[in-house]
Amino acid sequence: MPMEKRFMCNRFSILIGIIFVLTCGLTTGLFGFTAGHVHADDWPQWMGPGRDNLWREQGIIETIPAAGLKTLWRTSIHGGYSGPAVANGRVFVTDYVRSSGELENNPNSRIQLQGRERVLCLAAEDGKIQWVHEYDCPYEISYPAGPRCTPTVDEGRVYTLGAEGNLFCLDVASGKVIWSKDFQKDFAAMIPLWGCASHPLVYGDLLLCVVGGEGSVAVAFDKRTGAERWRGLTAKEQGYCPPTVIHSAGIDQLLIWDAEHLNSLNPLTGEVYWSFPLVAEFGMAISAPQISGKYLFASAIGPVGGLFELDQDRPGIREVWKGTRKSGVACASSTPFLRDNVVYGVDCHSGGLRAVDMKNGNWLWETFLPTTGNRRAGNATTFMVAHDDRFFLFSETGDLIIAKFSKEKYDELGRFHLLEPTGEAFGRSVVWNAPAFANRCCYVRNDAELICVSLRAEADTQDRD
Repeated sequence: MPMEKRFMCNRFSILIGIIFVLTCGLTTGLFGFTAGHVHADDWPQWMGPGRDNLWREQGIIETIPAAGLKTLWRTSIHGGYSGPAVANGRVFVTDYVRSSGELENNPNSRIQLQGRERVLCLAAEDGKIQWVHEYDCPYEISYPAGPRCTPTVDEGRVYTLGAEGNLFCLDVASGKVIWSKDFQKDFAAMIPLWGCASHPLVYGDLLLCVVGGEGSVAVAFDKRTGAERWRGLTAKEQGYCPPTVIHSAGIDQLLIWDAEHLNSLNPLTGEVYWSFPLVAEFGMAISAPQISGKYLFASAIGPVGGLFELDQDRPGIREVWKGTRKSGVACASSTPFLRDNVVYGVDCHSGGLRAVDMKNGNWLWETFLPTTGNRRAGNATTFMVAHDDRFFLFSETGDLIIAKFSKEKYDELGRFHLLEPTGEAFGRSVVWNAPAFANRCCYVRNDAELICVSLRAEADTQDRD
């Protein structure tokens, strides 16, 4: 590979590592897990109540009104890549308050900063801050704007994971610490170059986490007490891919994709069902594998991965097709969506949203409208959430877009500029924060503010901010 391309690929990988934390993709057929007992209009974790990026509320606009969208409130916050979680009238988000050091997005090295990570609880109605939990947290990571992981809310508790491996279980009403873990001290985990980015997952009485360290790539904690229930797997790097539970062969399977293997485990015990070699370039296993029927799609920078068939009689997997530079889609930072035998995903190399025939990996179409707006760009991204027969997309340019996808085309129904891109990536301005959809609203942030925008079908859109 020529040096220039190799450097761009390396730079591009870094970017992906950061954005992964906010990477929200779509899938249908993903085994749905809710974070405890939540209301239908809550968004209590990454990718929503079912962790499938499906928004099920009704009474939502079908197109962008001519007058635009009404901003209900905005609250100042600090830097970070984490998305908000919304549950029981509260909004939870994390950020980083830098006290010293120069913020620099150097894709080839770790940047040292001094500062505090914070967990903020806001009122969903008006954005007023209810409480703040903060702690000293020196950074030594690449792209050090702030935390990556979306909070997870469950049964009166909120779980947060910081960029340097600080895991907290907090009381949602007061912010009081119920229990905590330090991945570096408690597990001798090496923090990935782009920080801890694997959103914790509640499964029954367990909190499933990607941790790192010898024999502890995956760890299950008692969600109430923090007691360790099991640990498993060793890898060169733990990667950035969130723990994902699917239902296949009549059982639940926990998928952990580290830098070297895609693994299937018993989520209750950590027993390994199968381990498939799937080496992610630069250790960048990021995008969560997605299931549709008996098929699983997993991909990363490279391209790495493709379509796999899951054994229906017992836990197992086999390759159906592998992506290439001329087929498939390399979904490094943006999780793909599978529907009607089509894979919709953002290709990390071109930066375009691409439709791919799930049967053979052939390209159907590609567009840059929902990512950069008009041009190719490495690791461009958009966050996709399905609502009925259409999608809400939040582009890296700060636009909220409504569109329909089909095998034949991408059909944009309208867009509205929500936030200014406050981040930087390869010389372009970006916002890489996943939105939350709840209370017939969109909650989204950049490095300066968190806003709430009404998406009610009957909302008065004339009185806009």
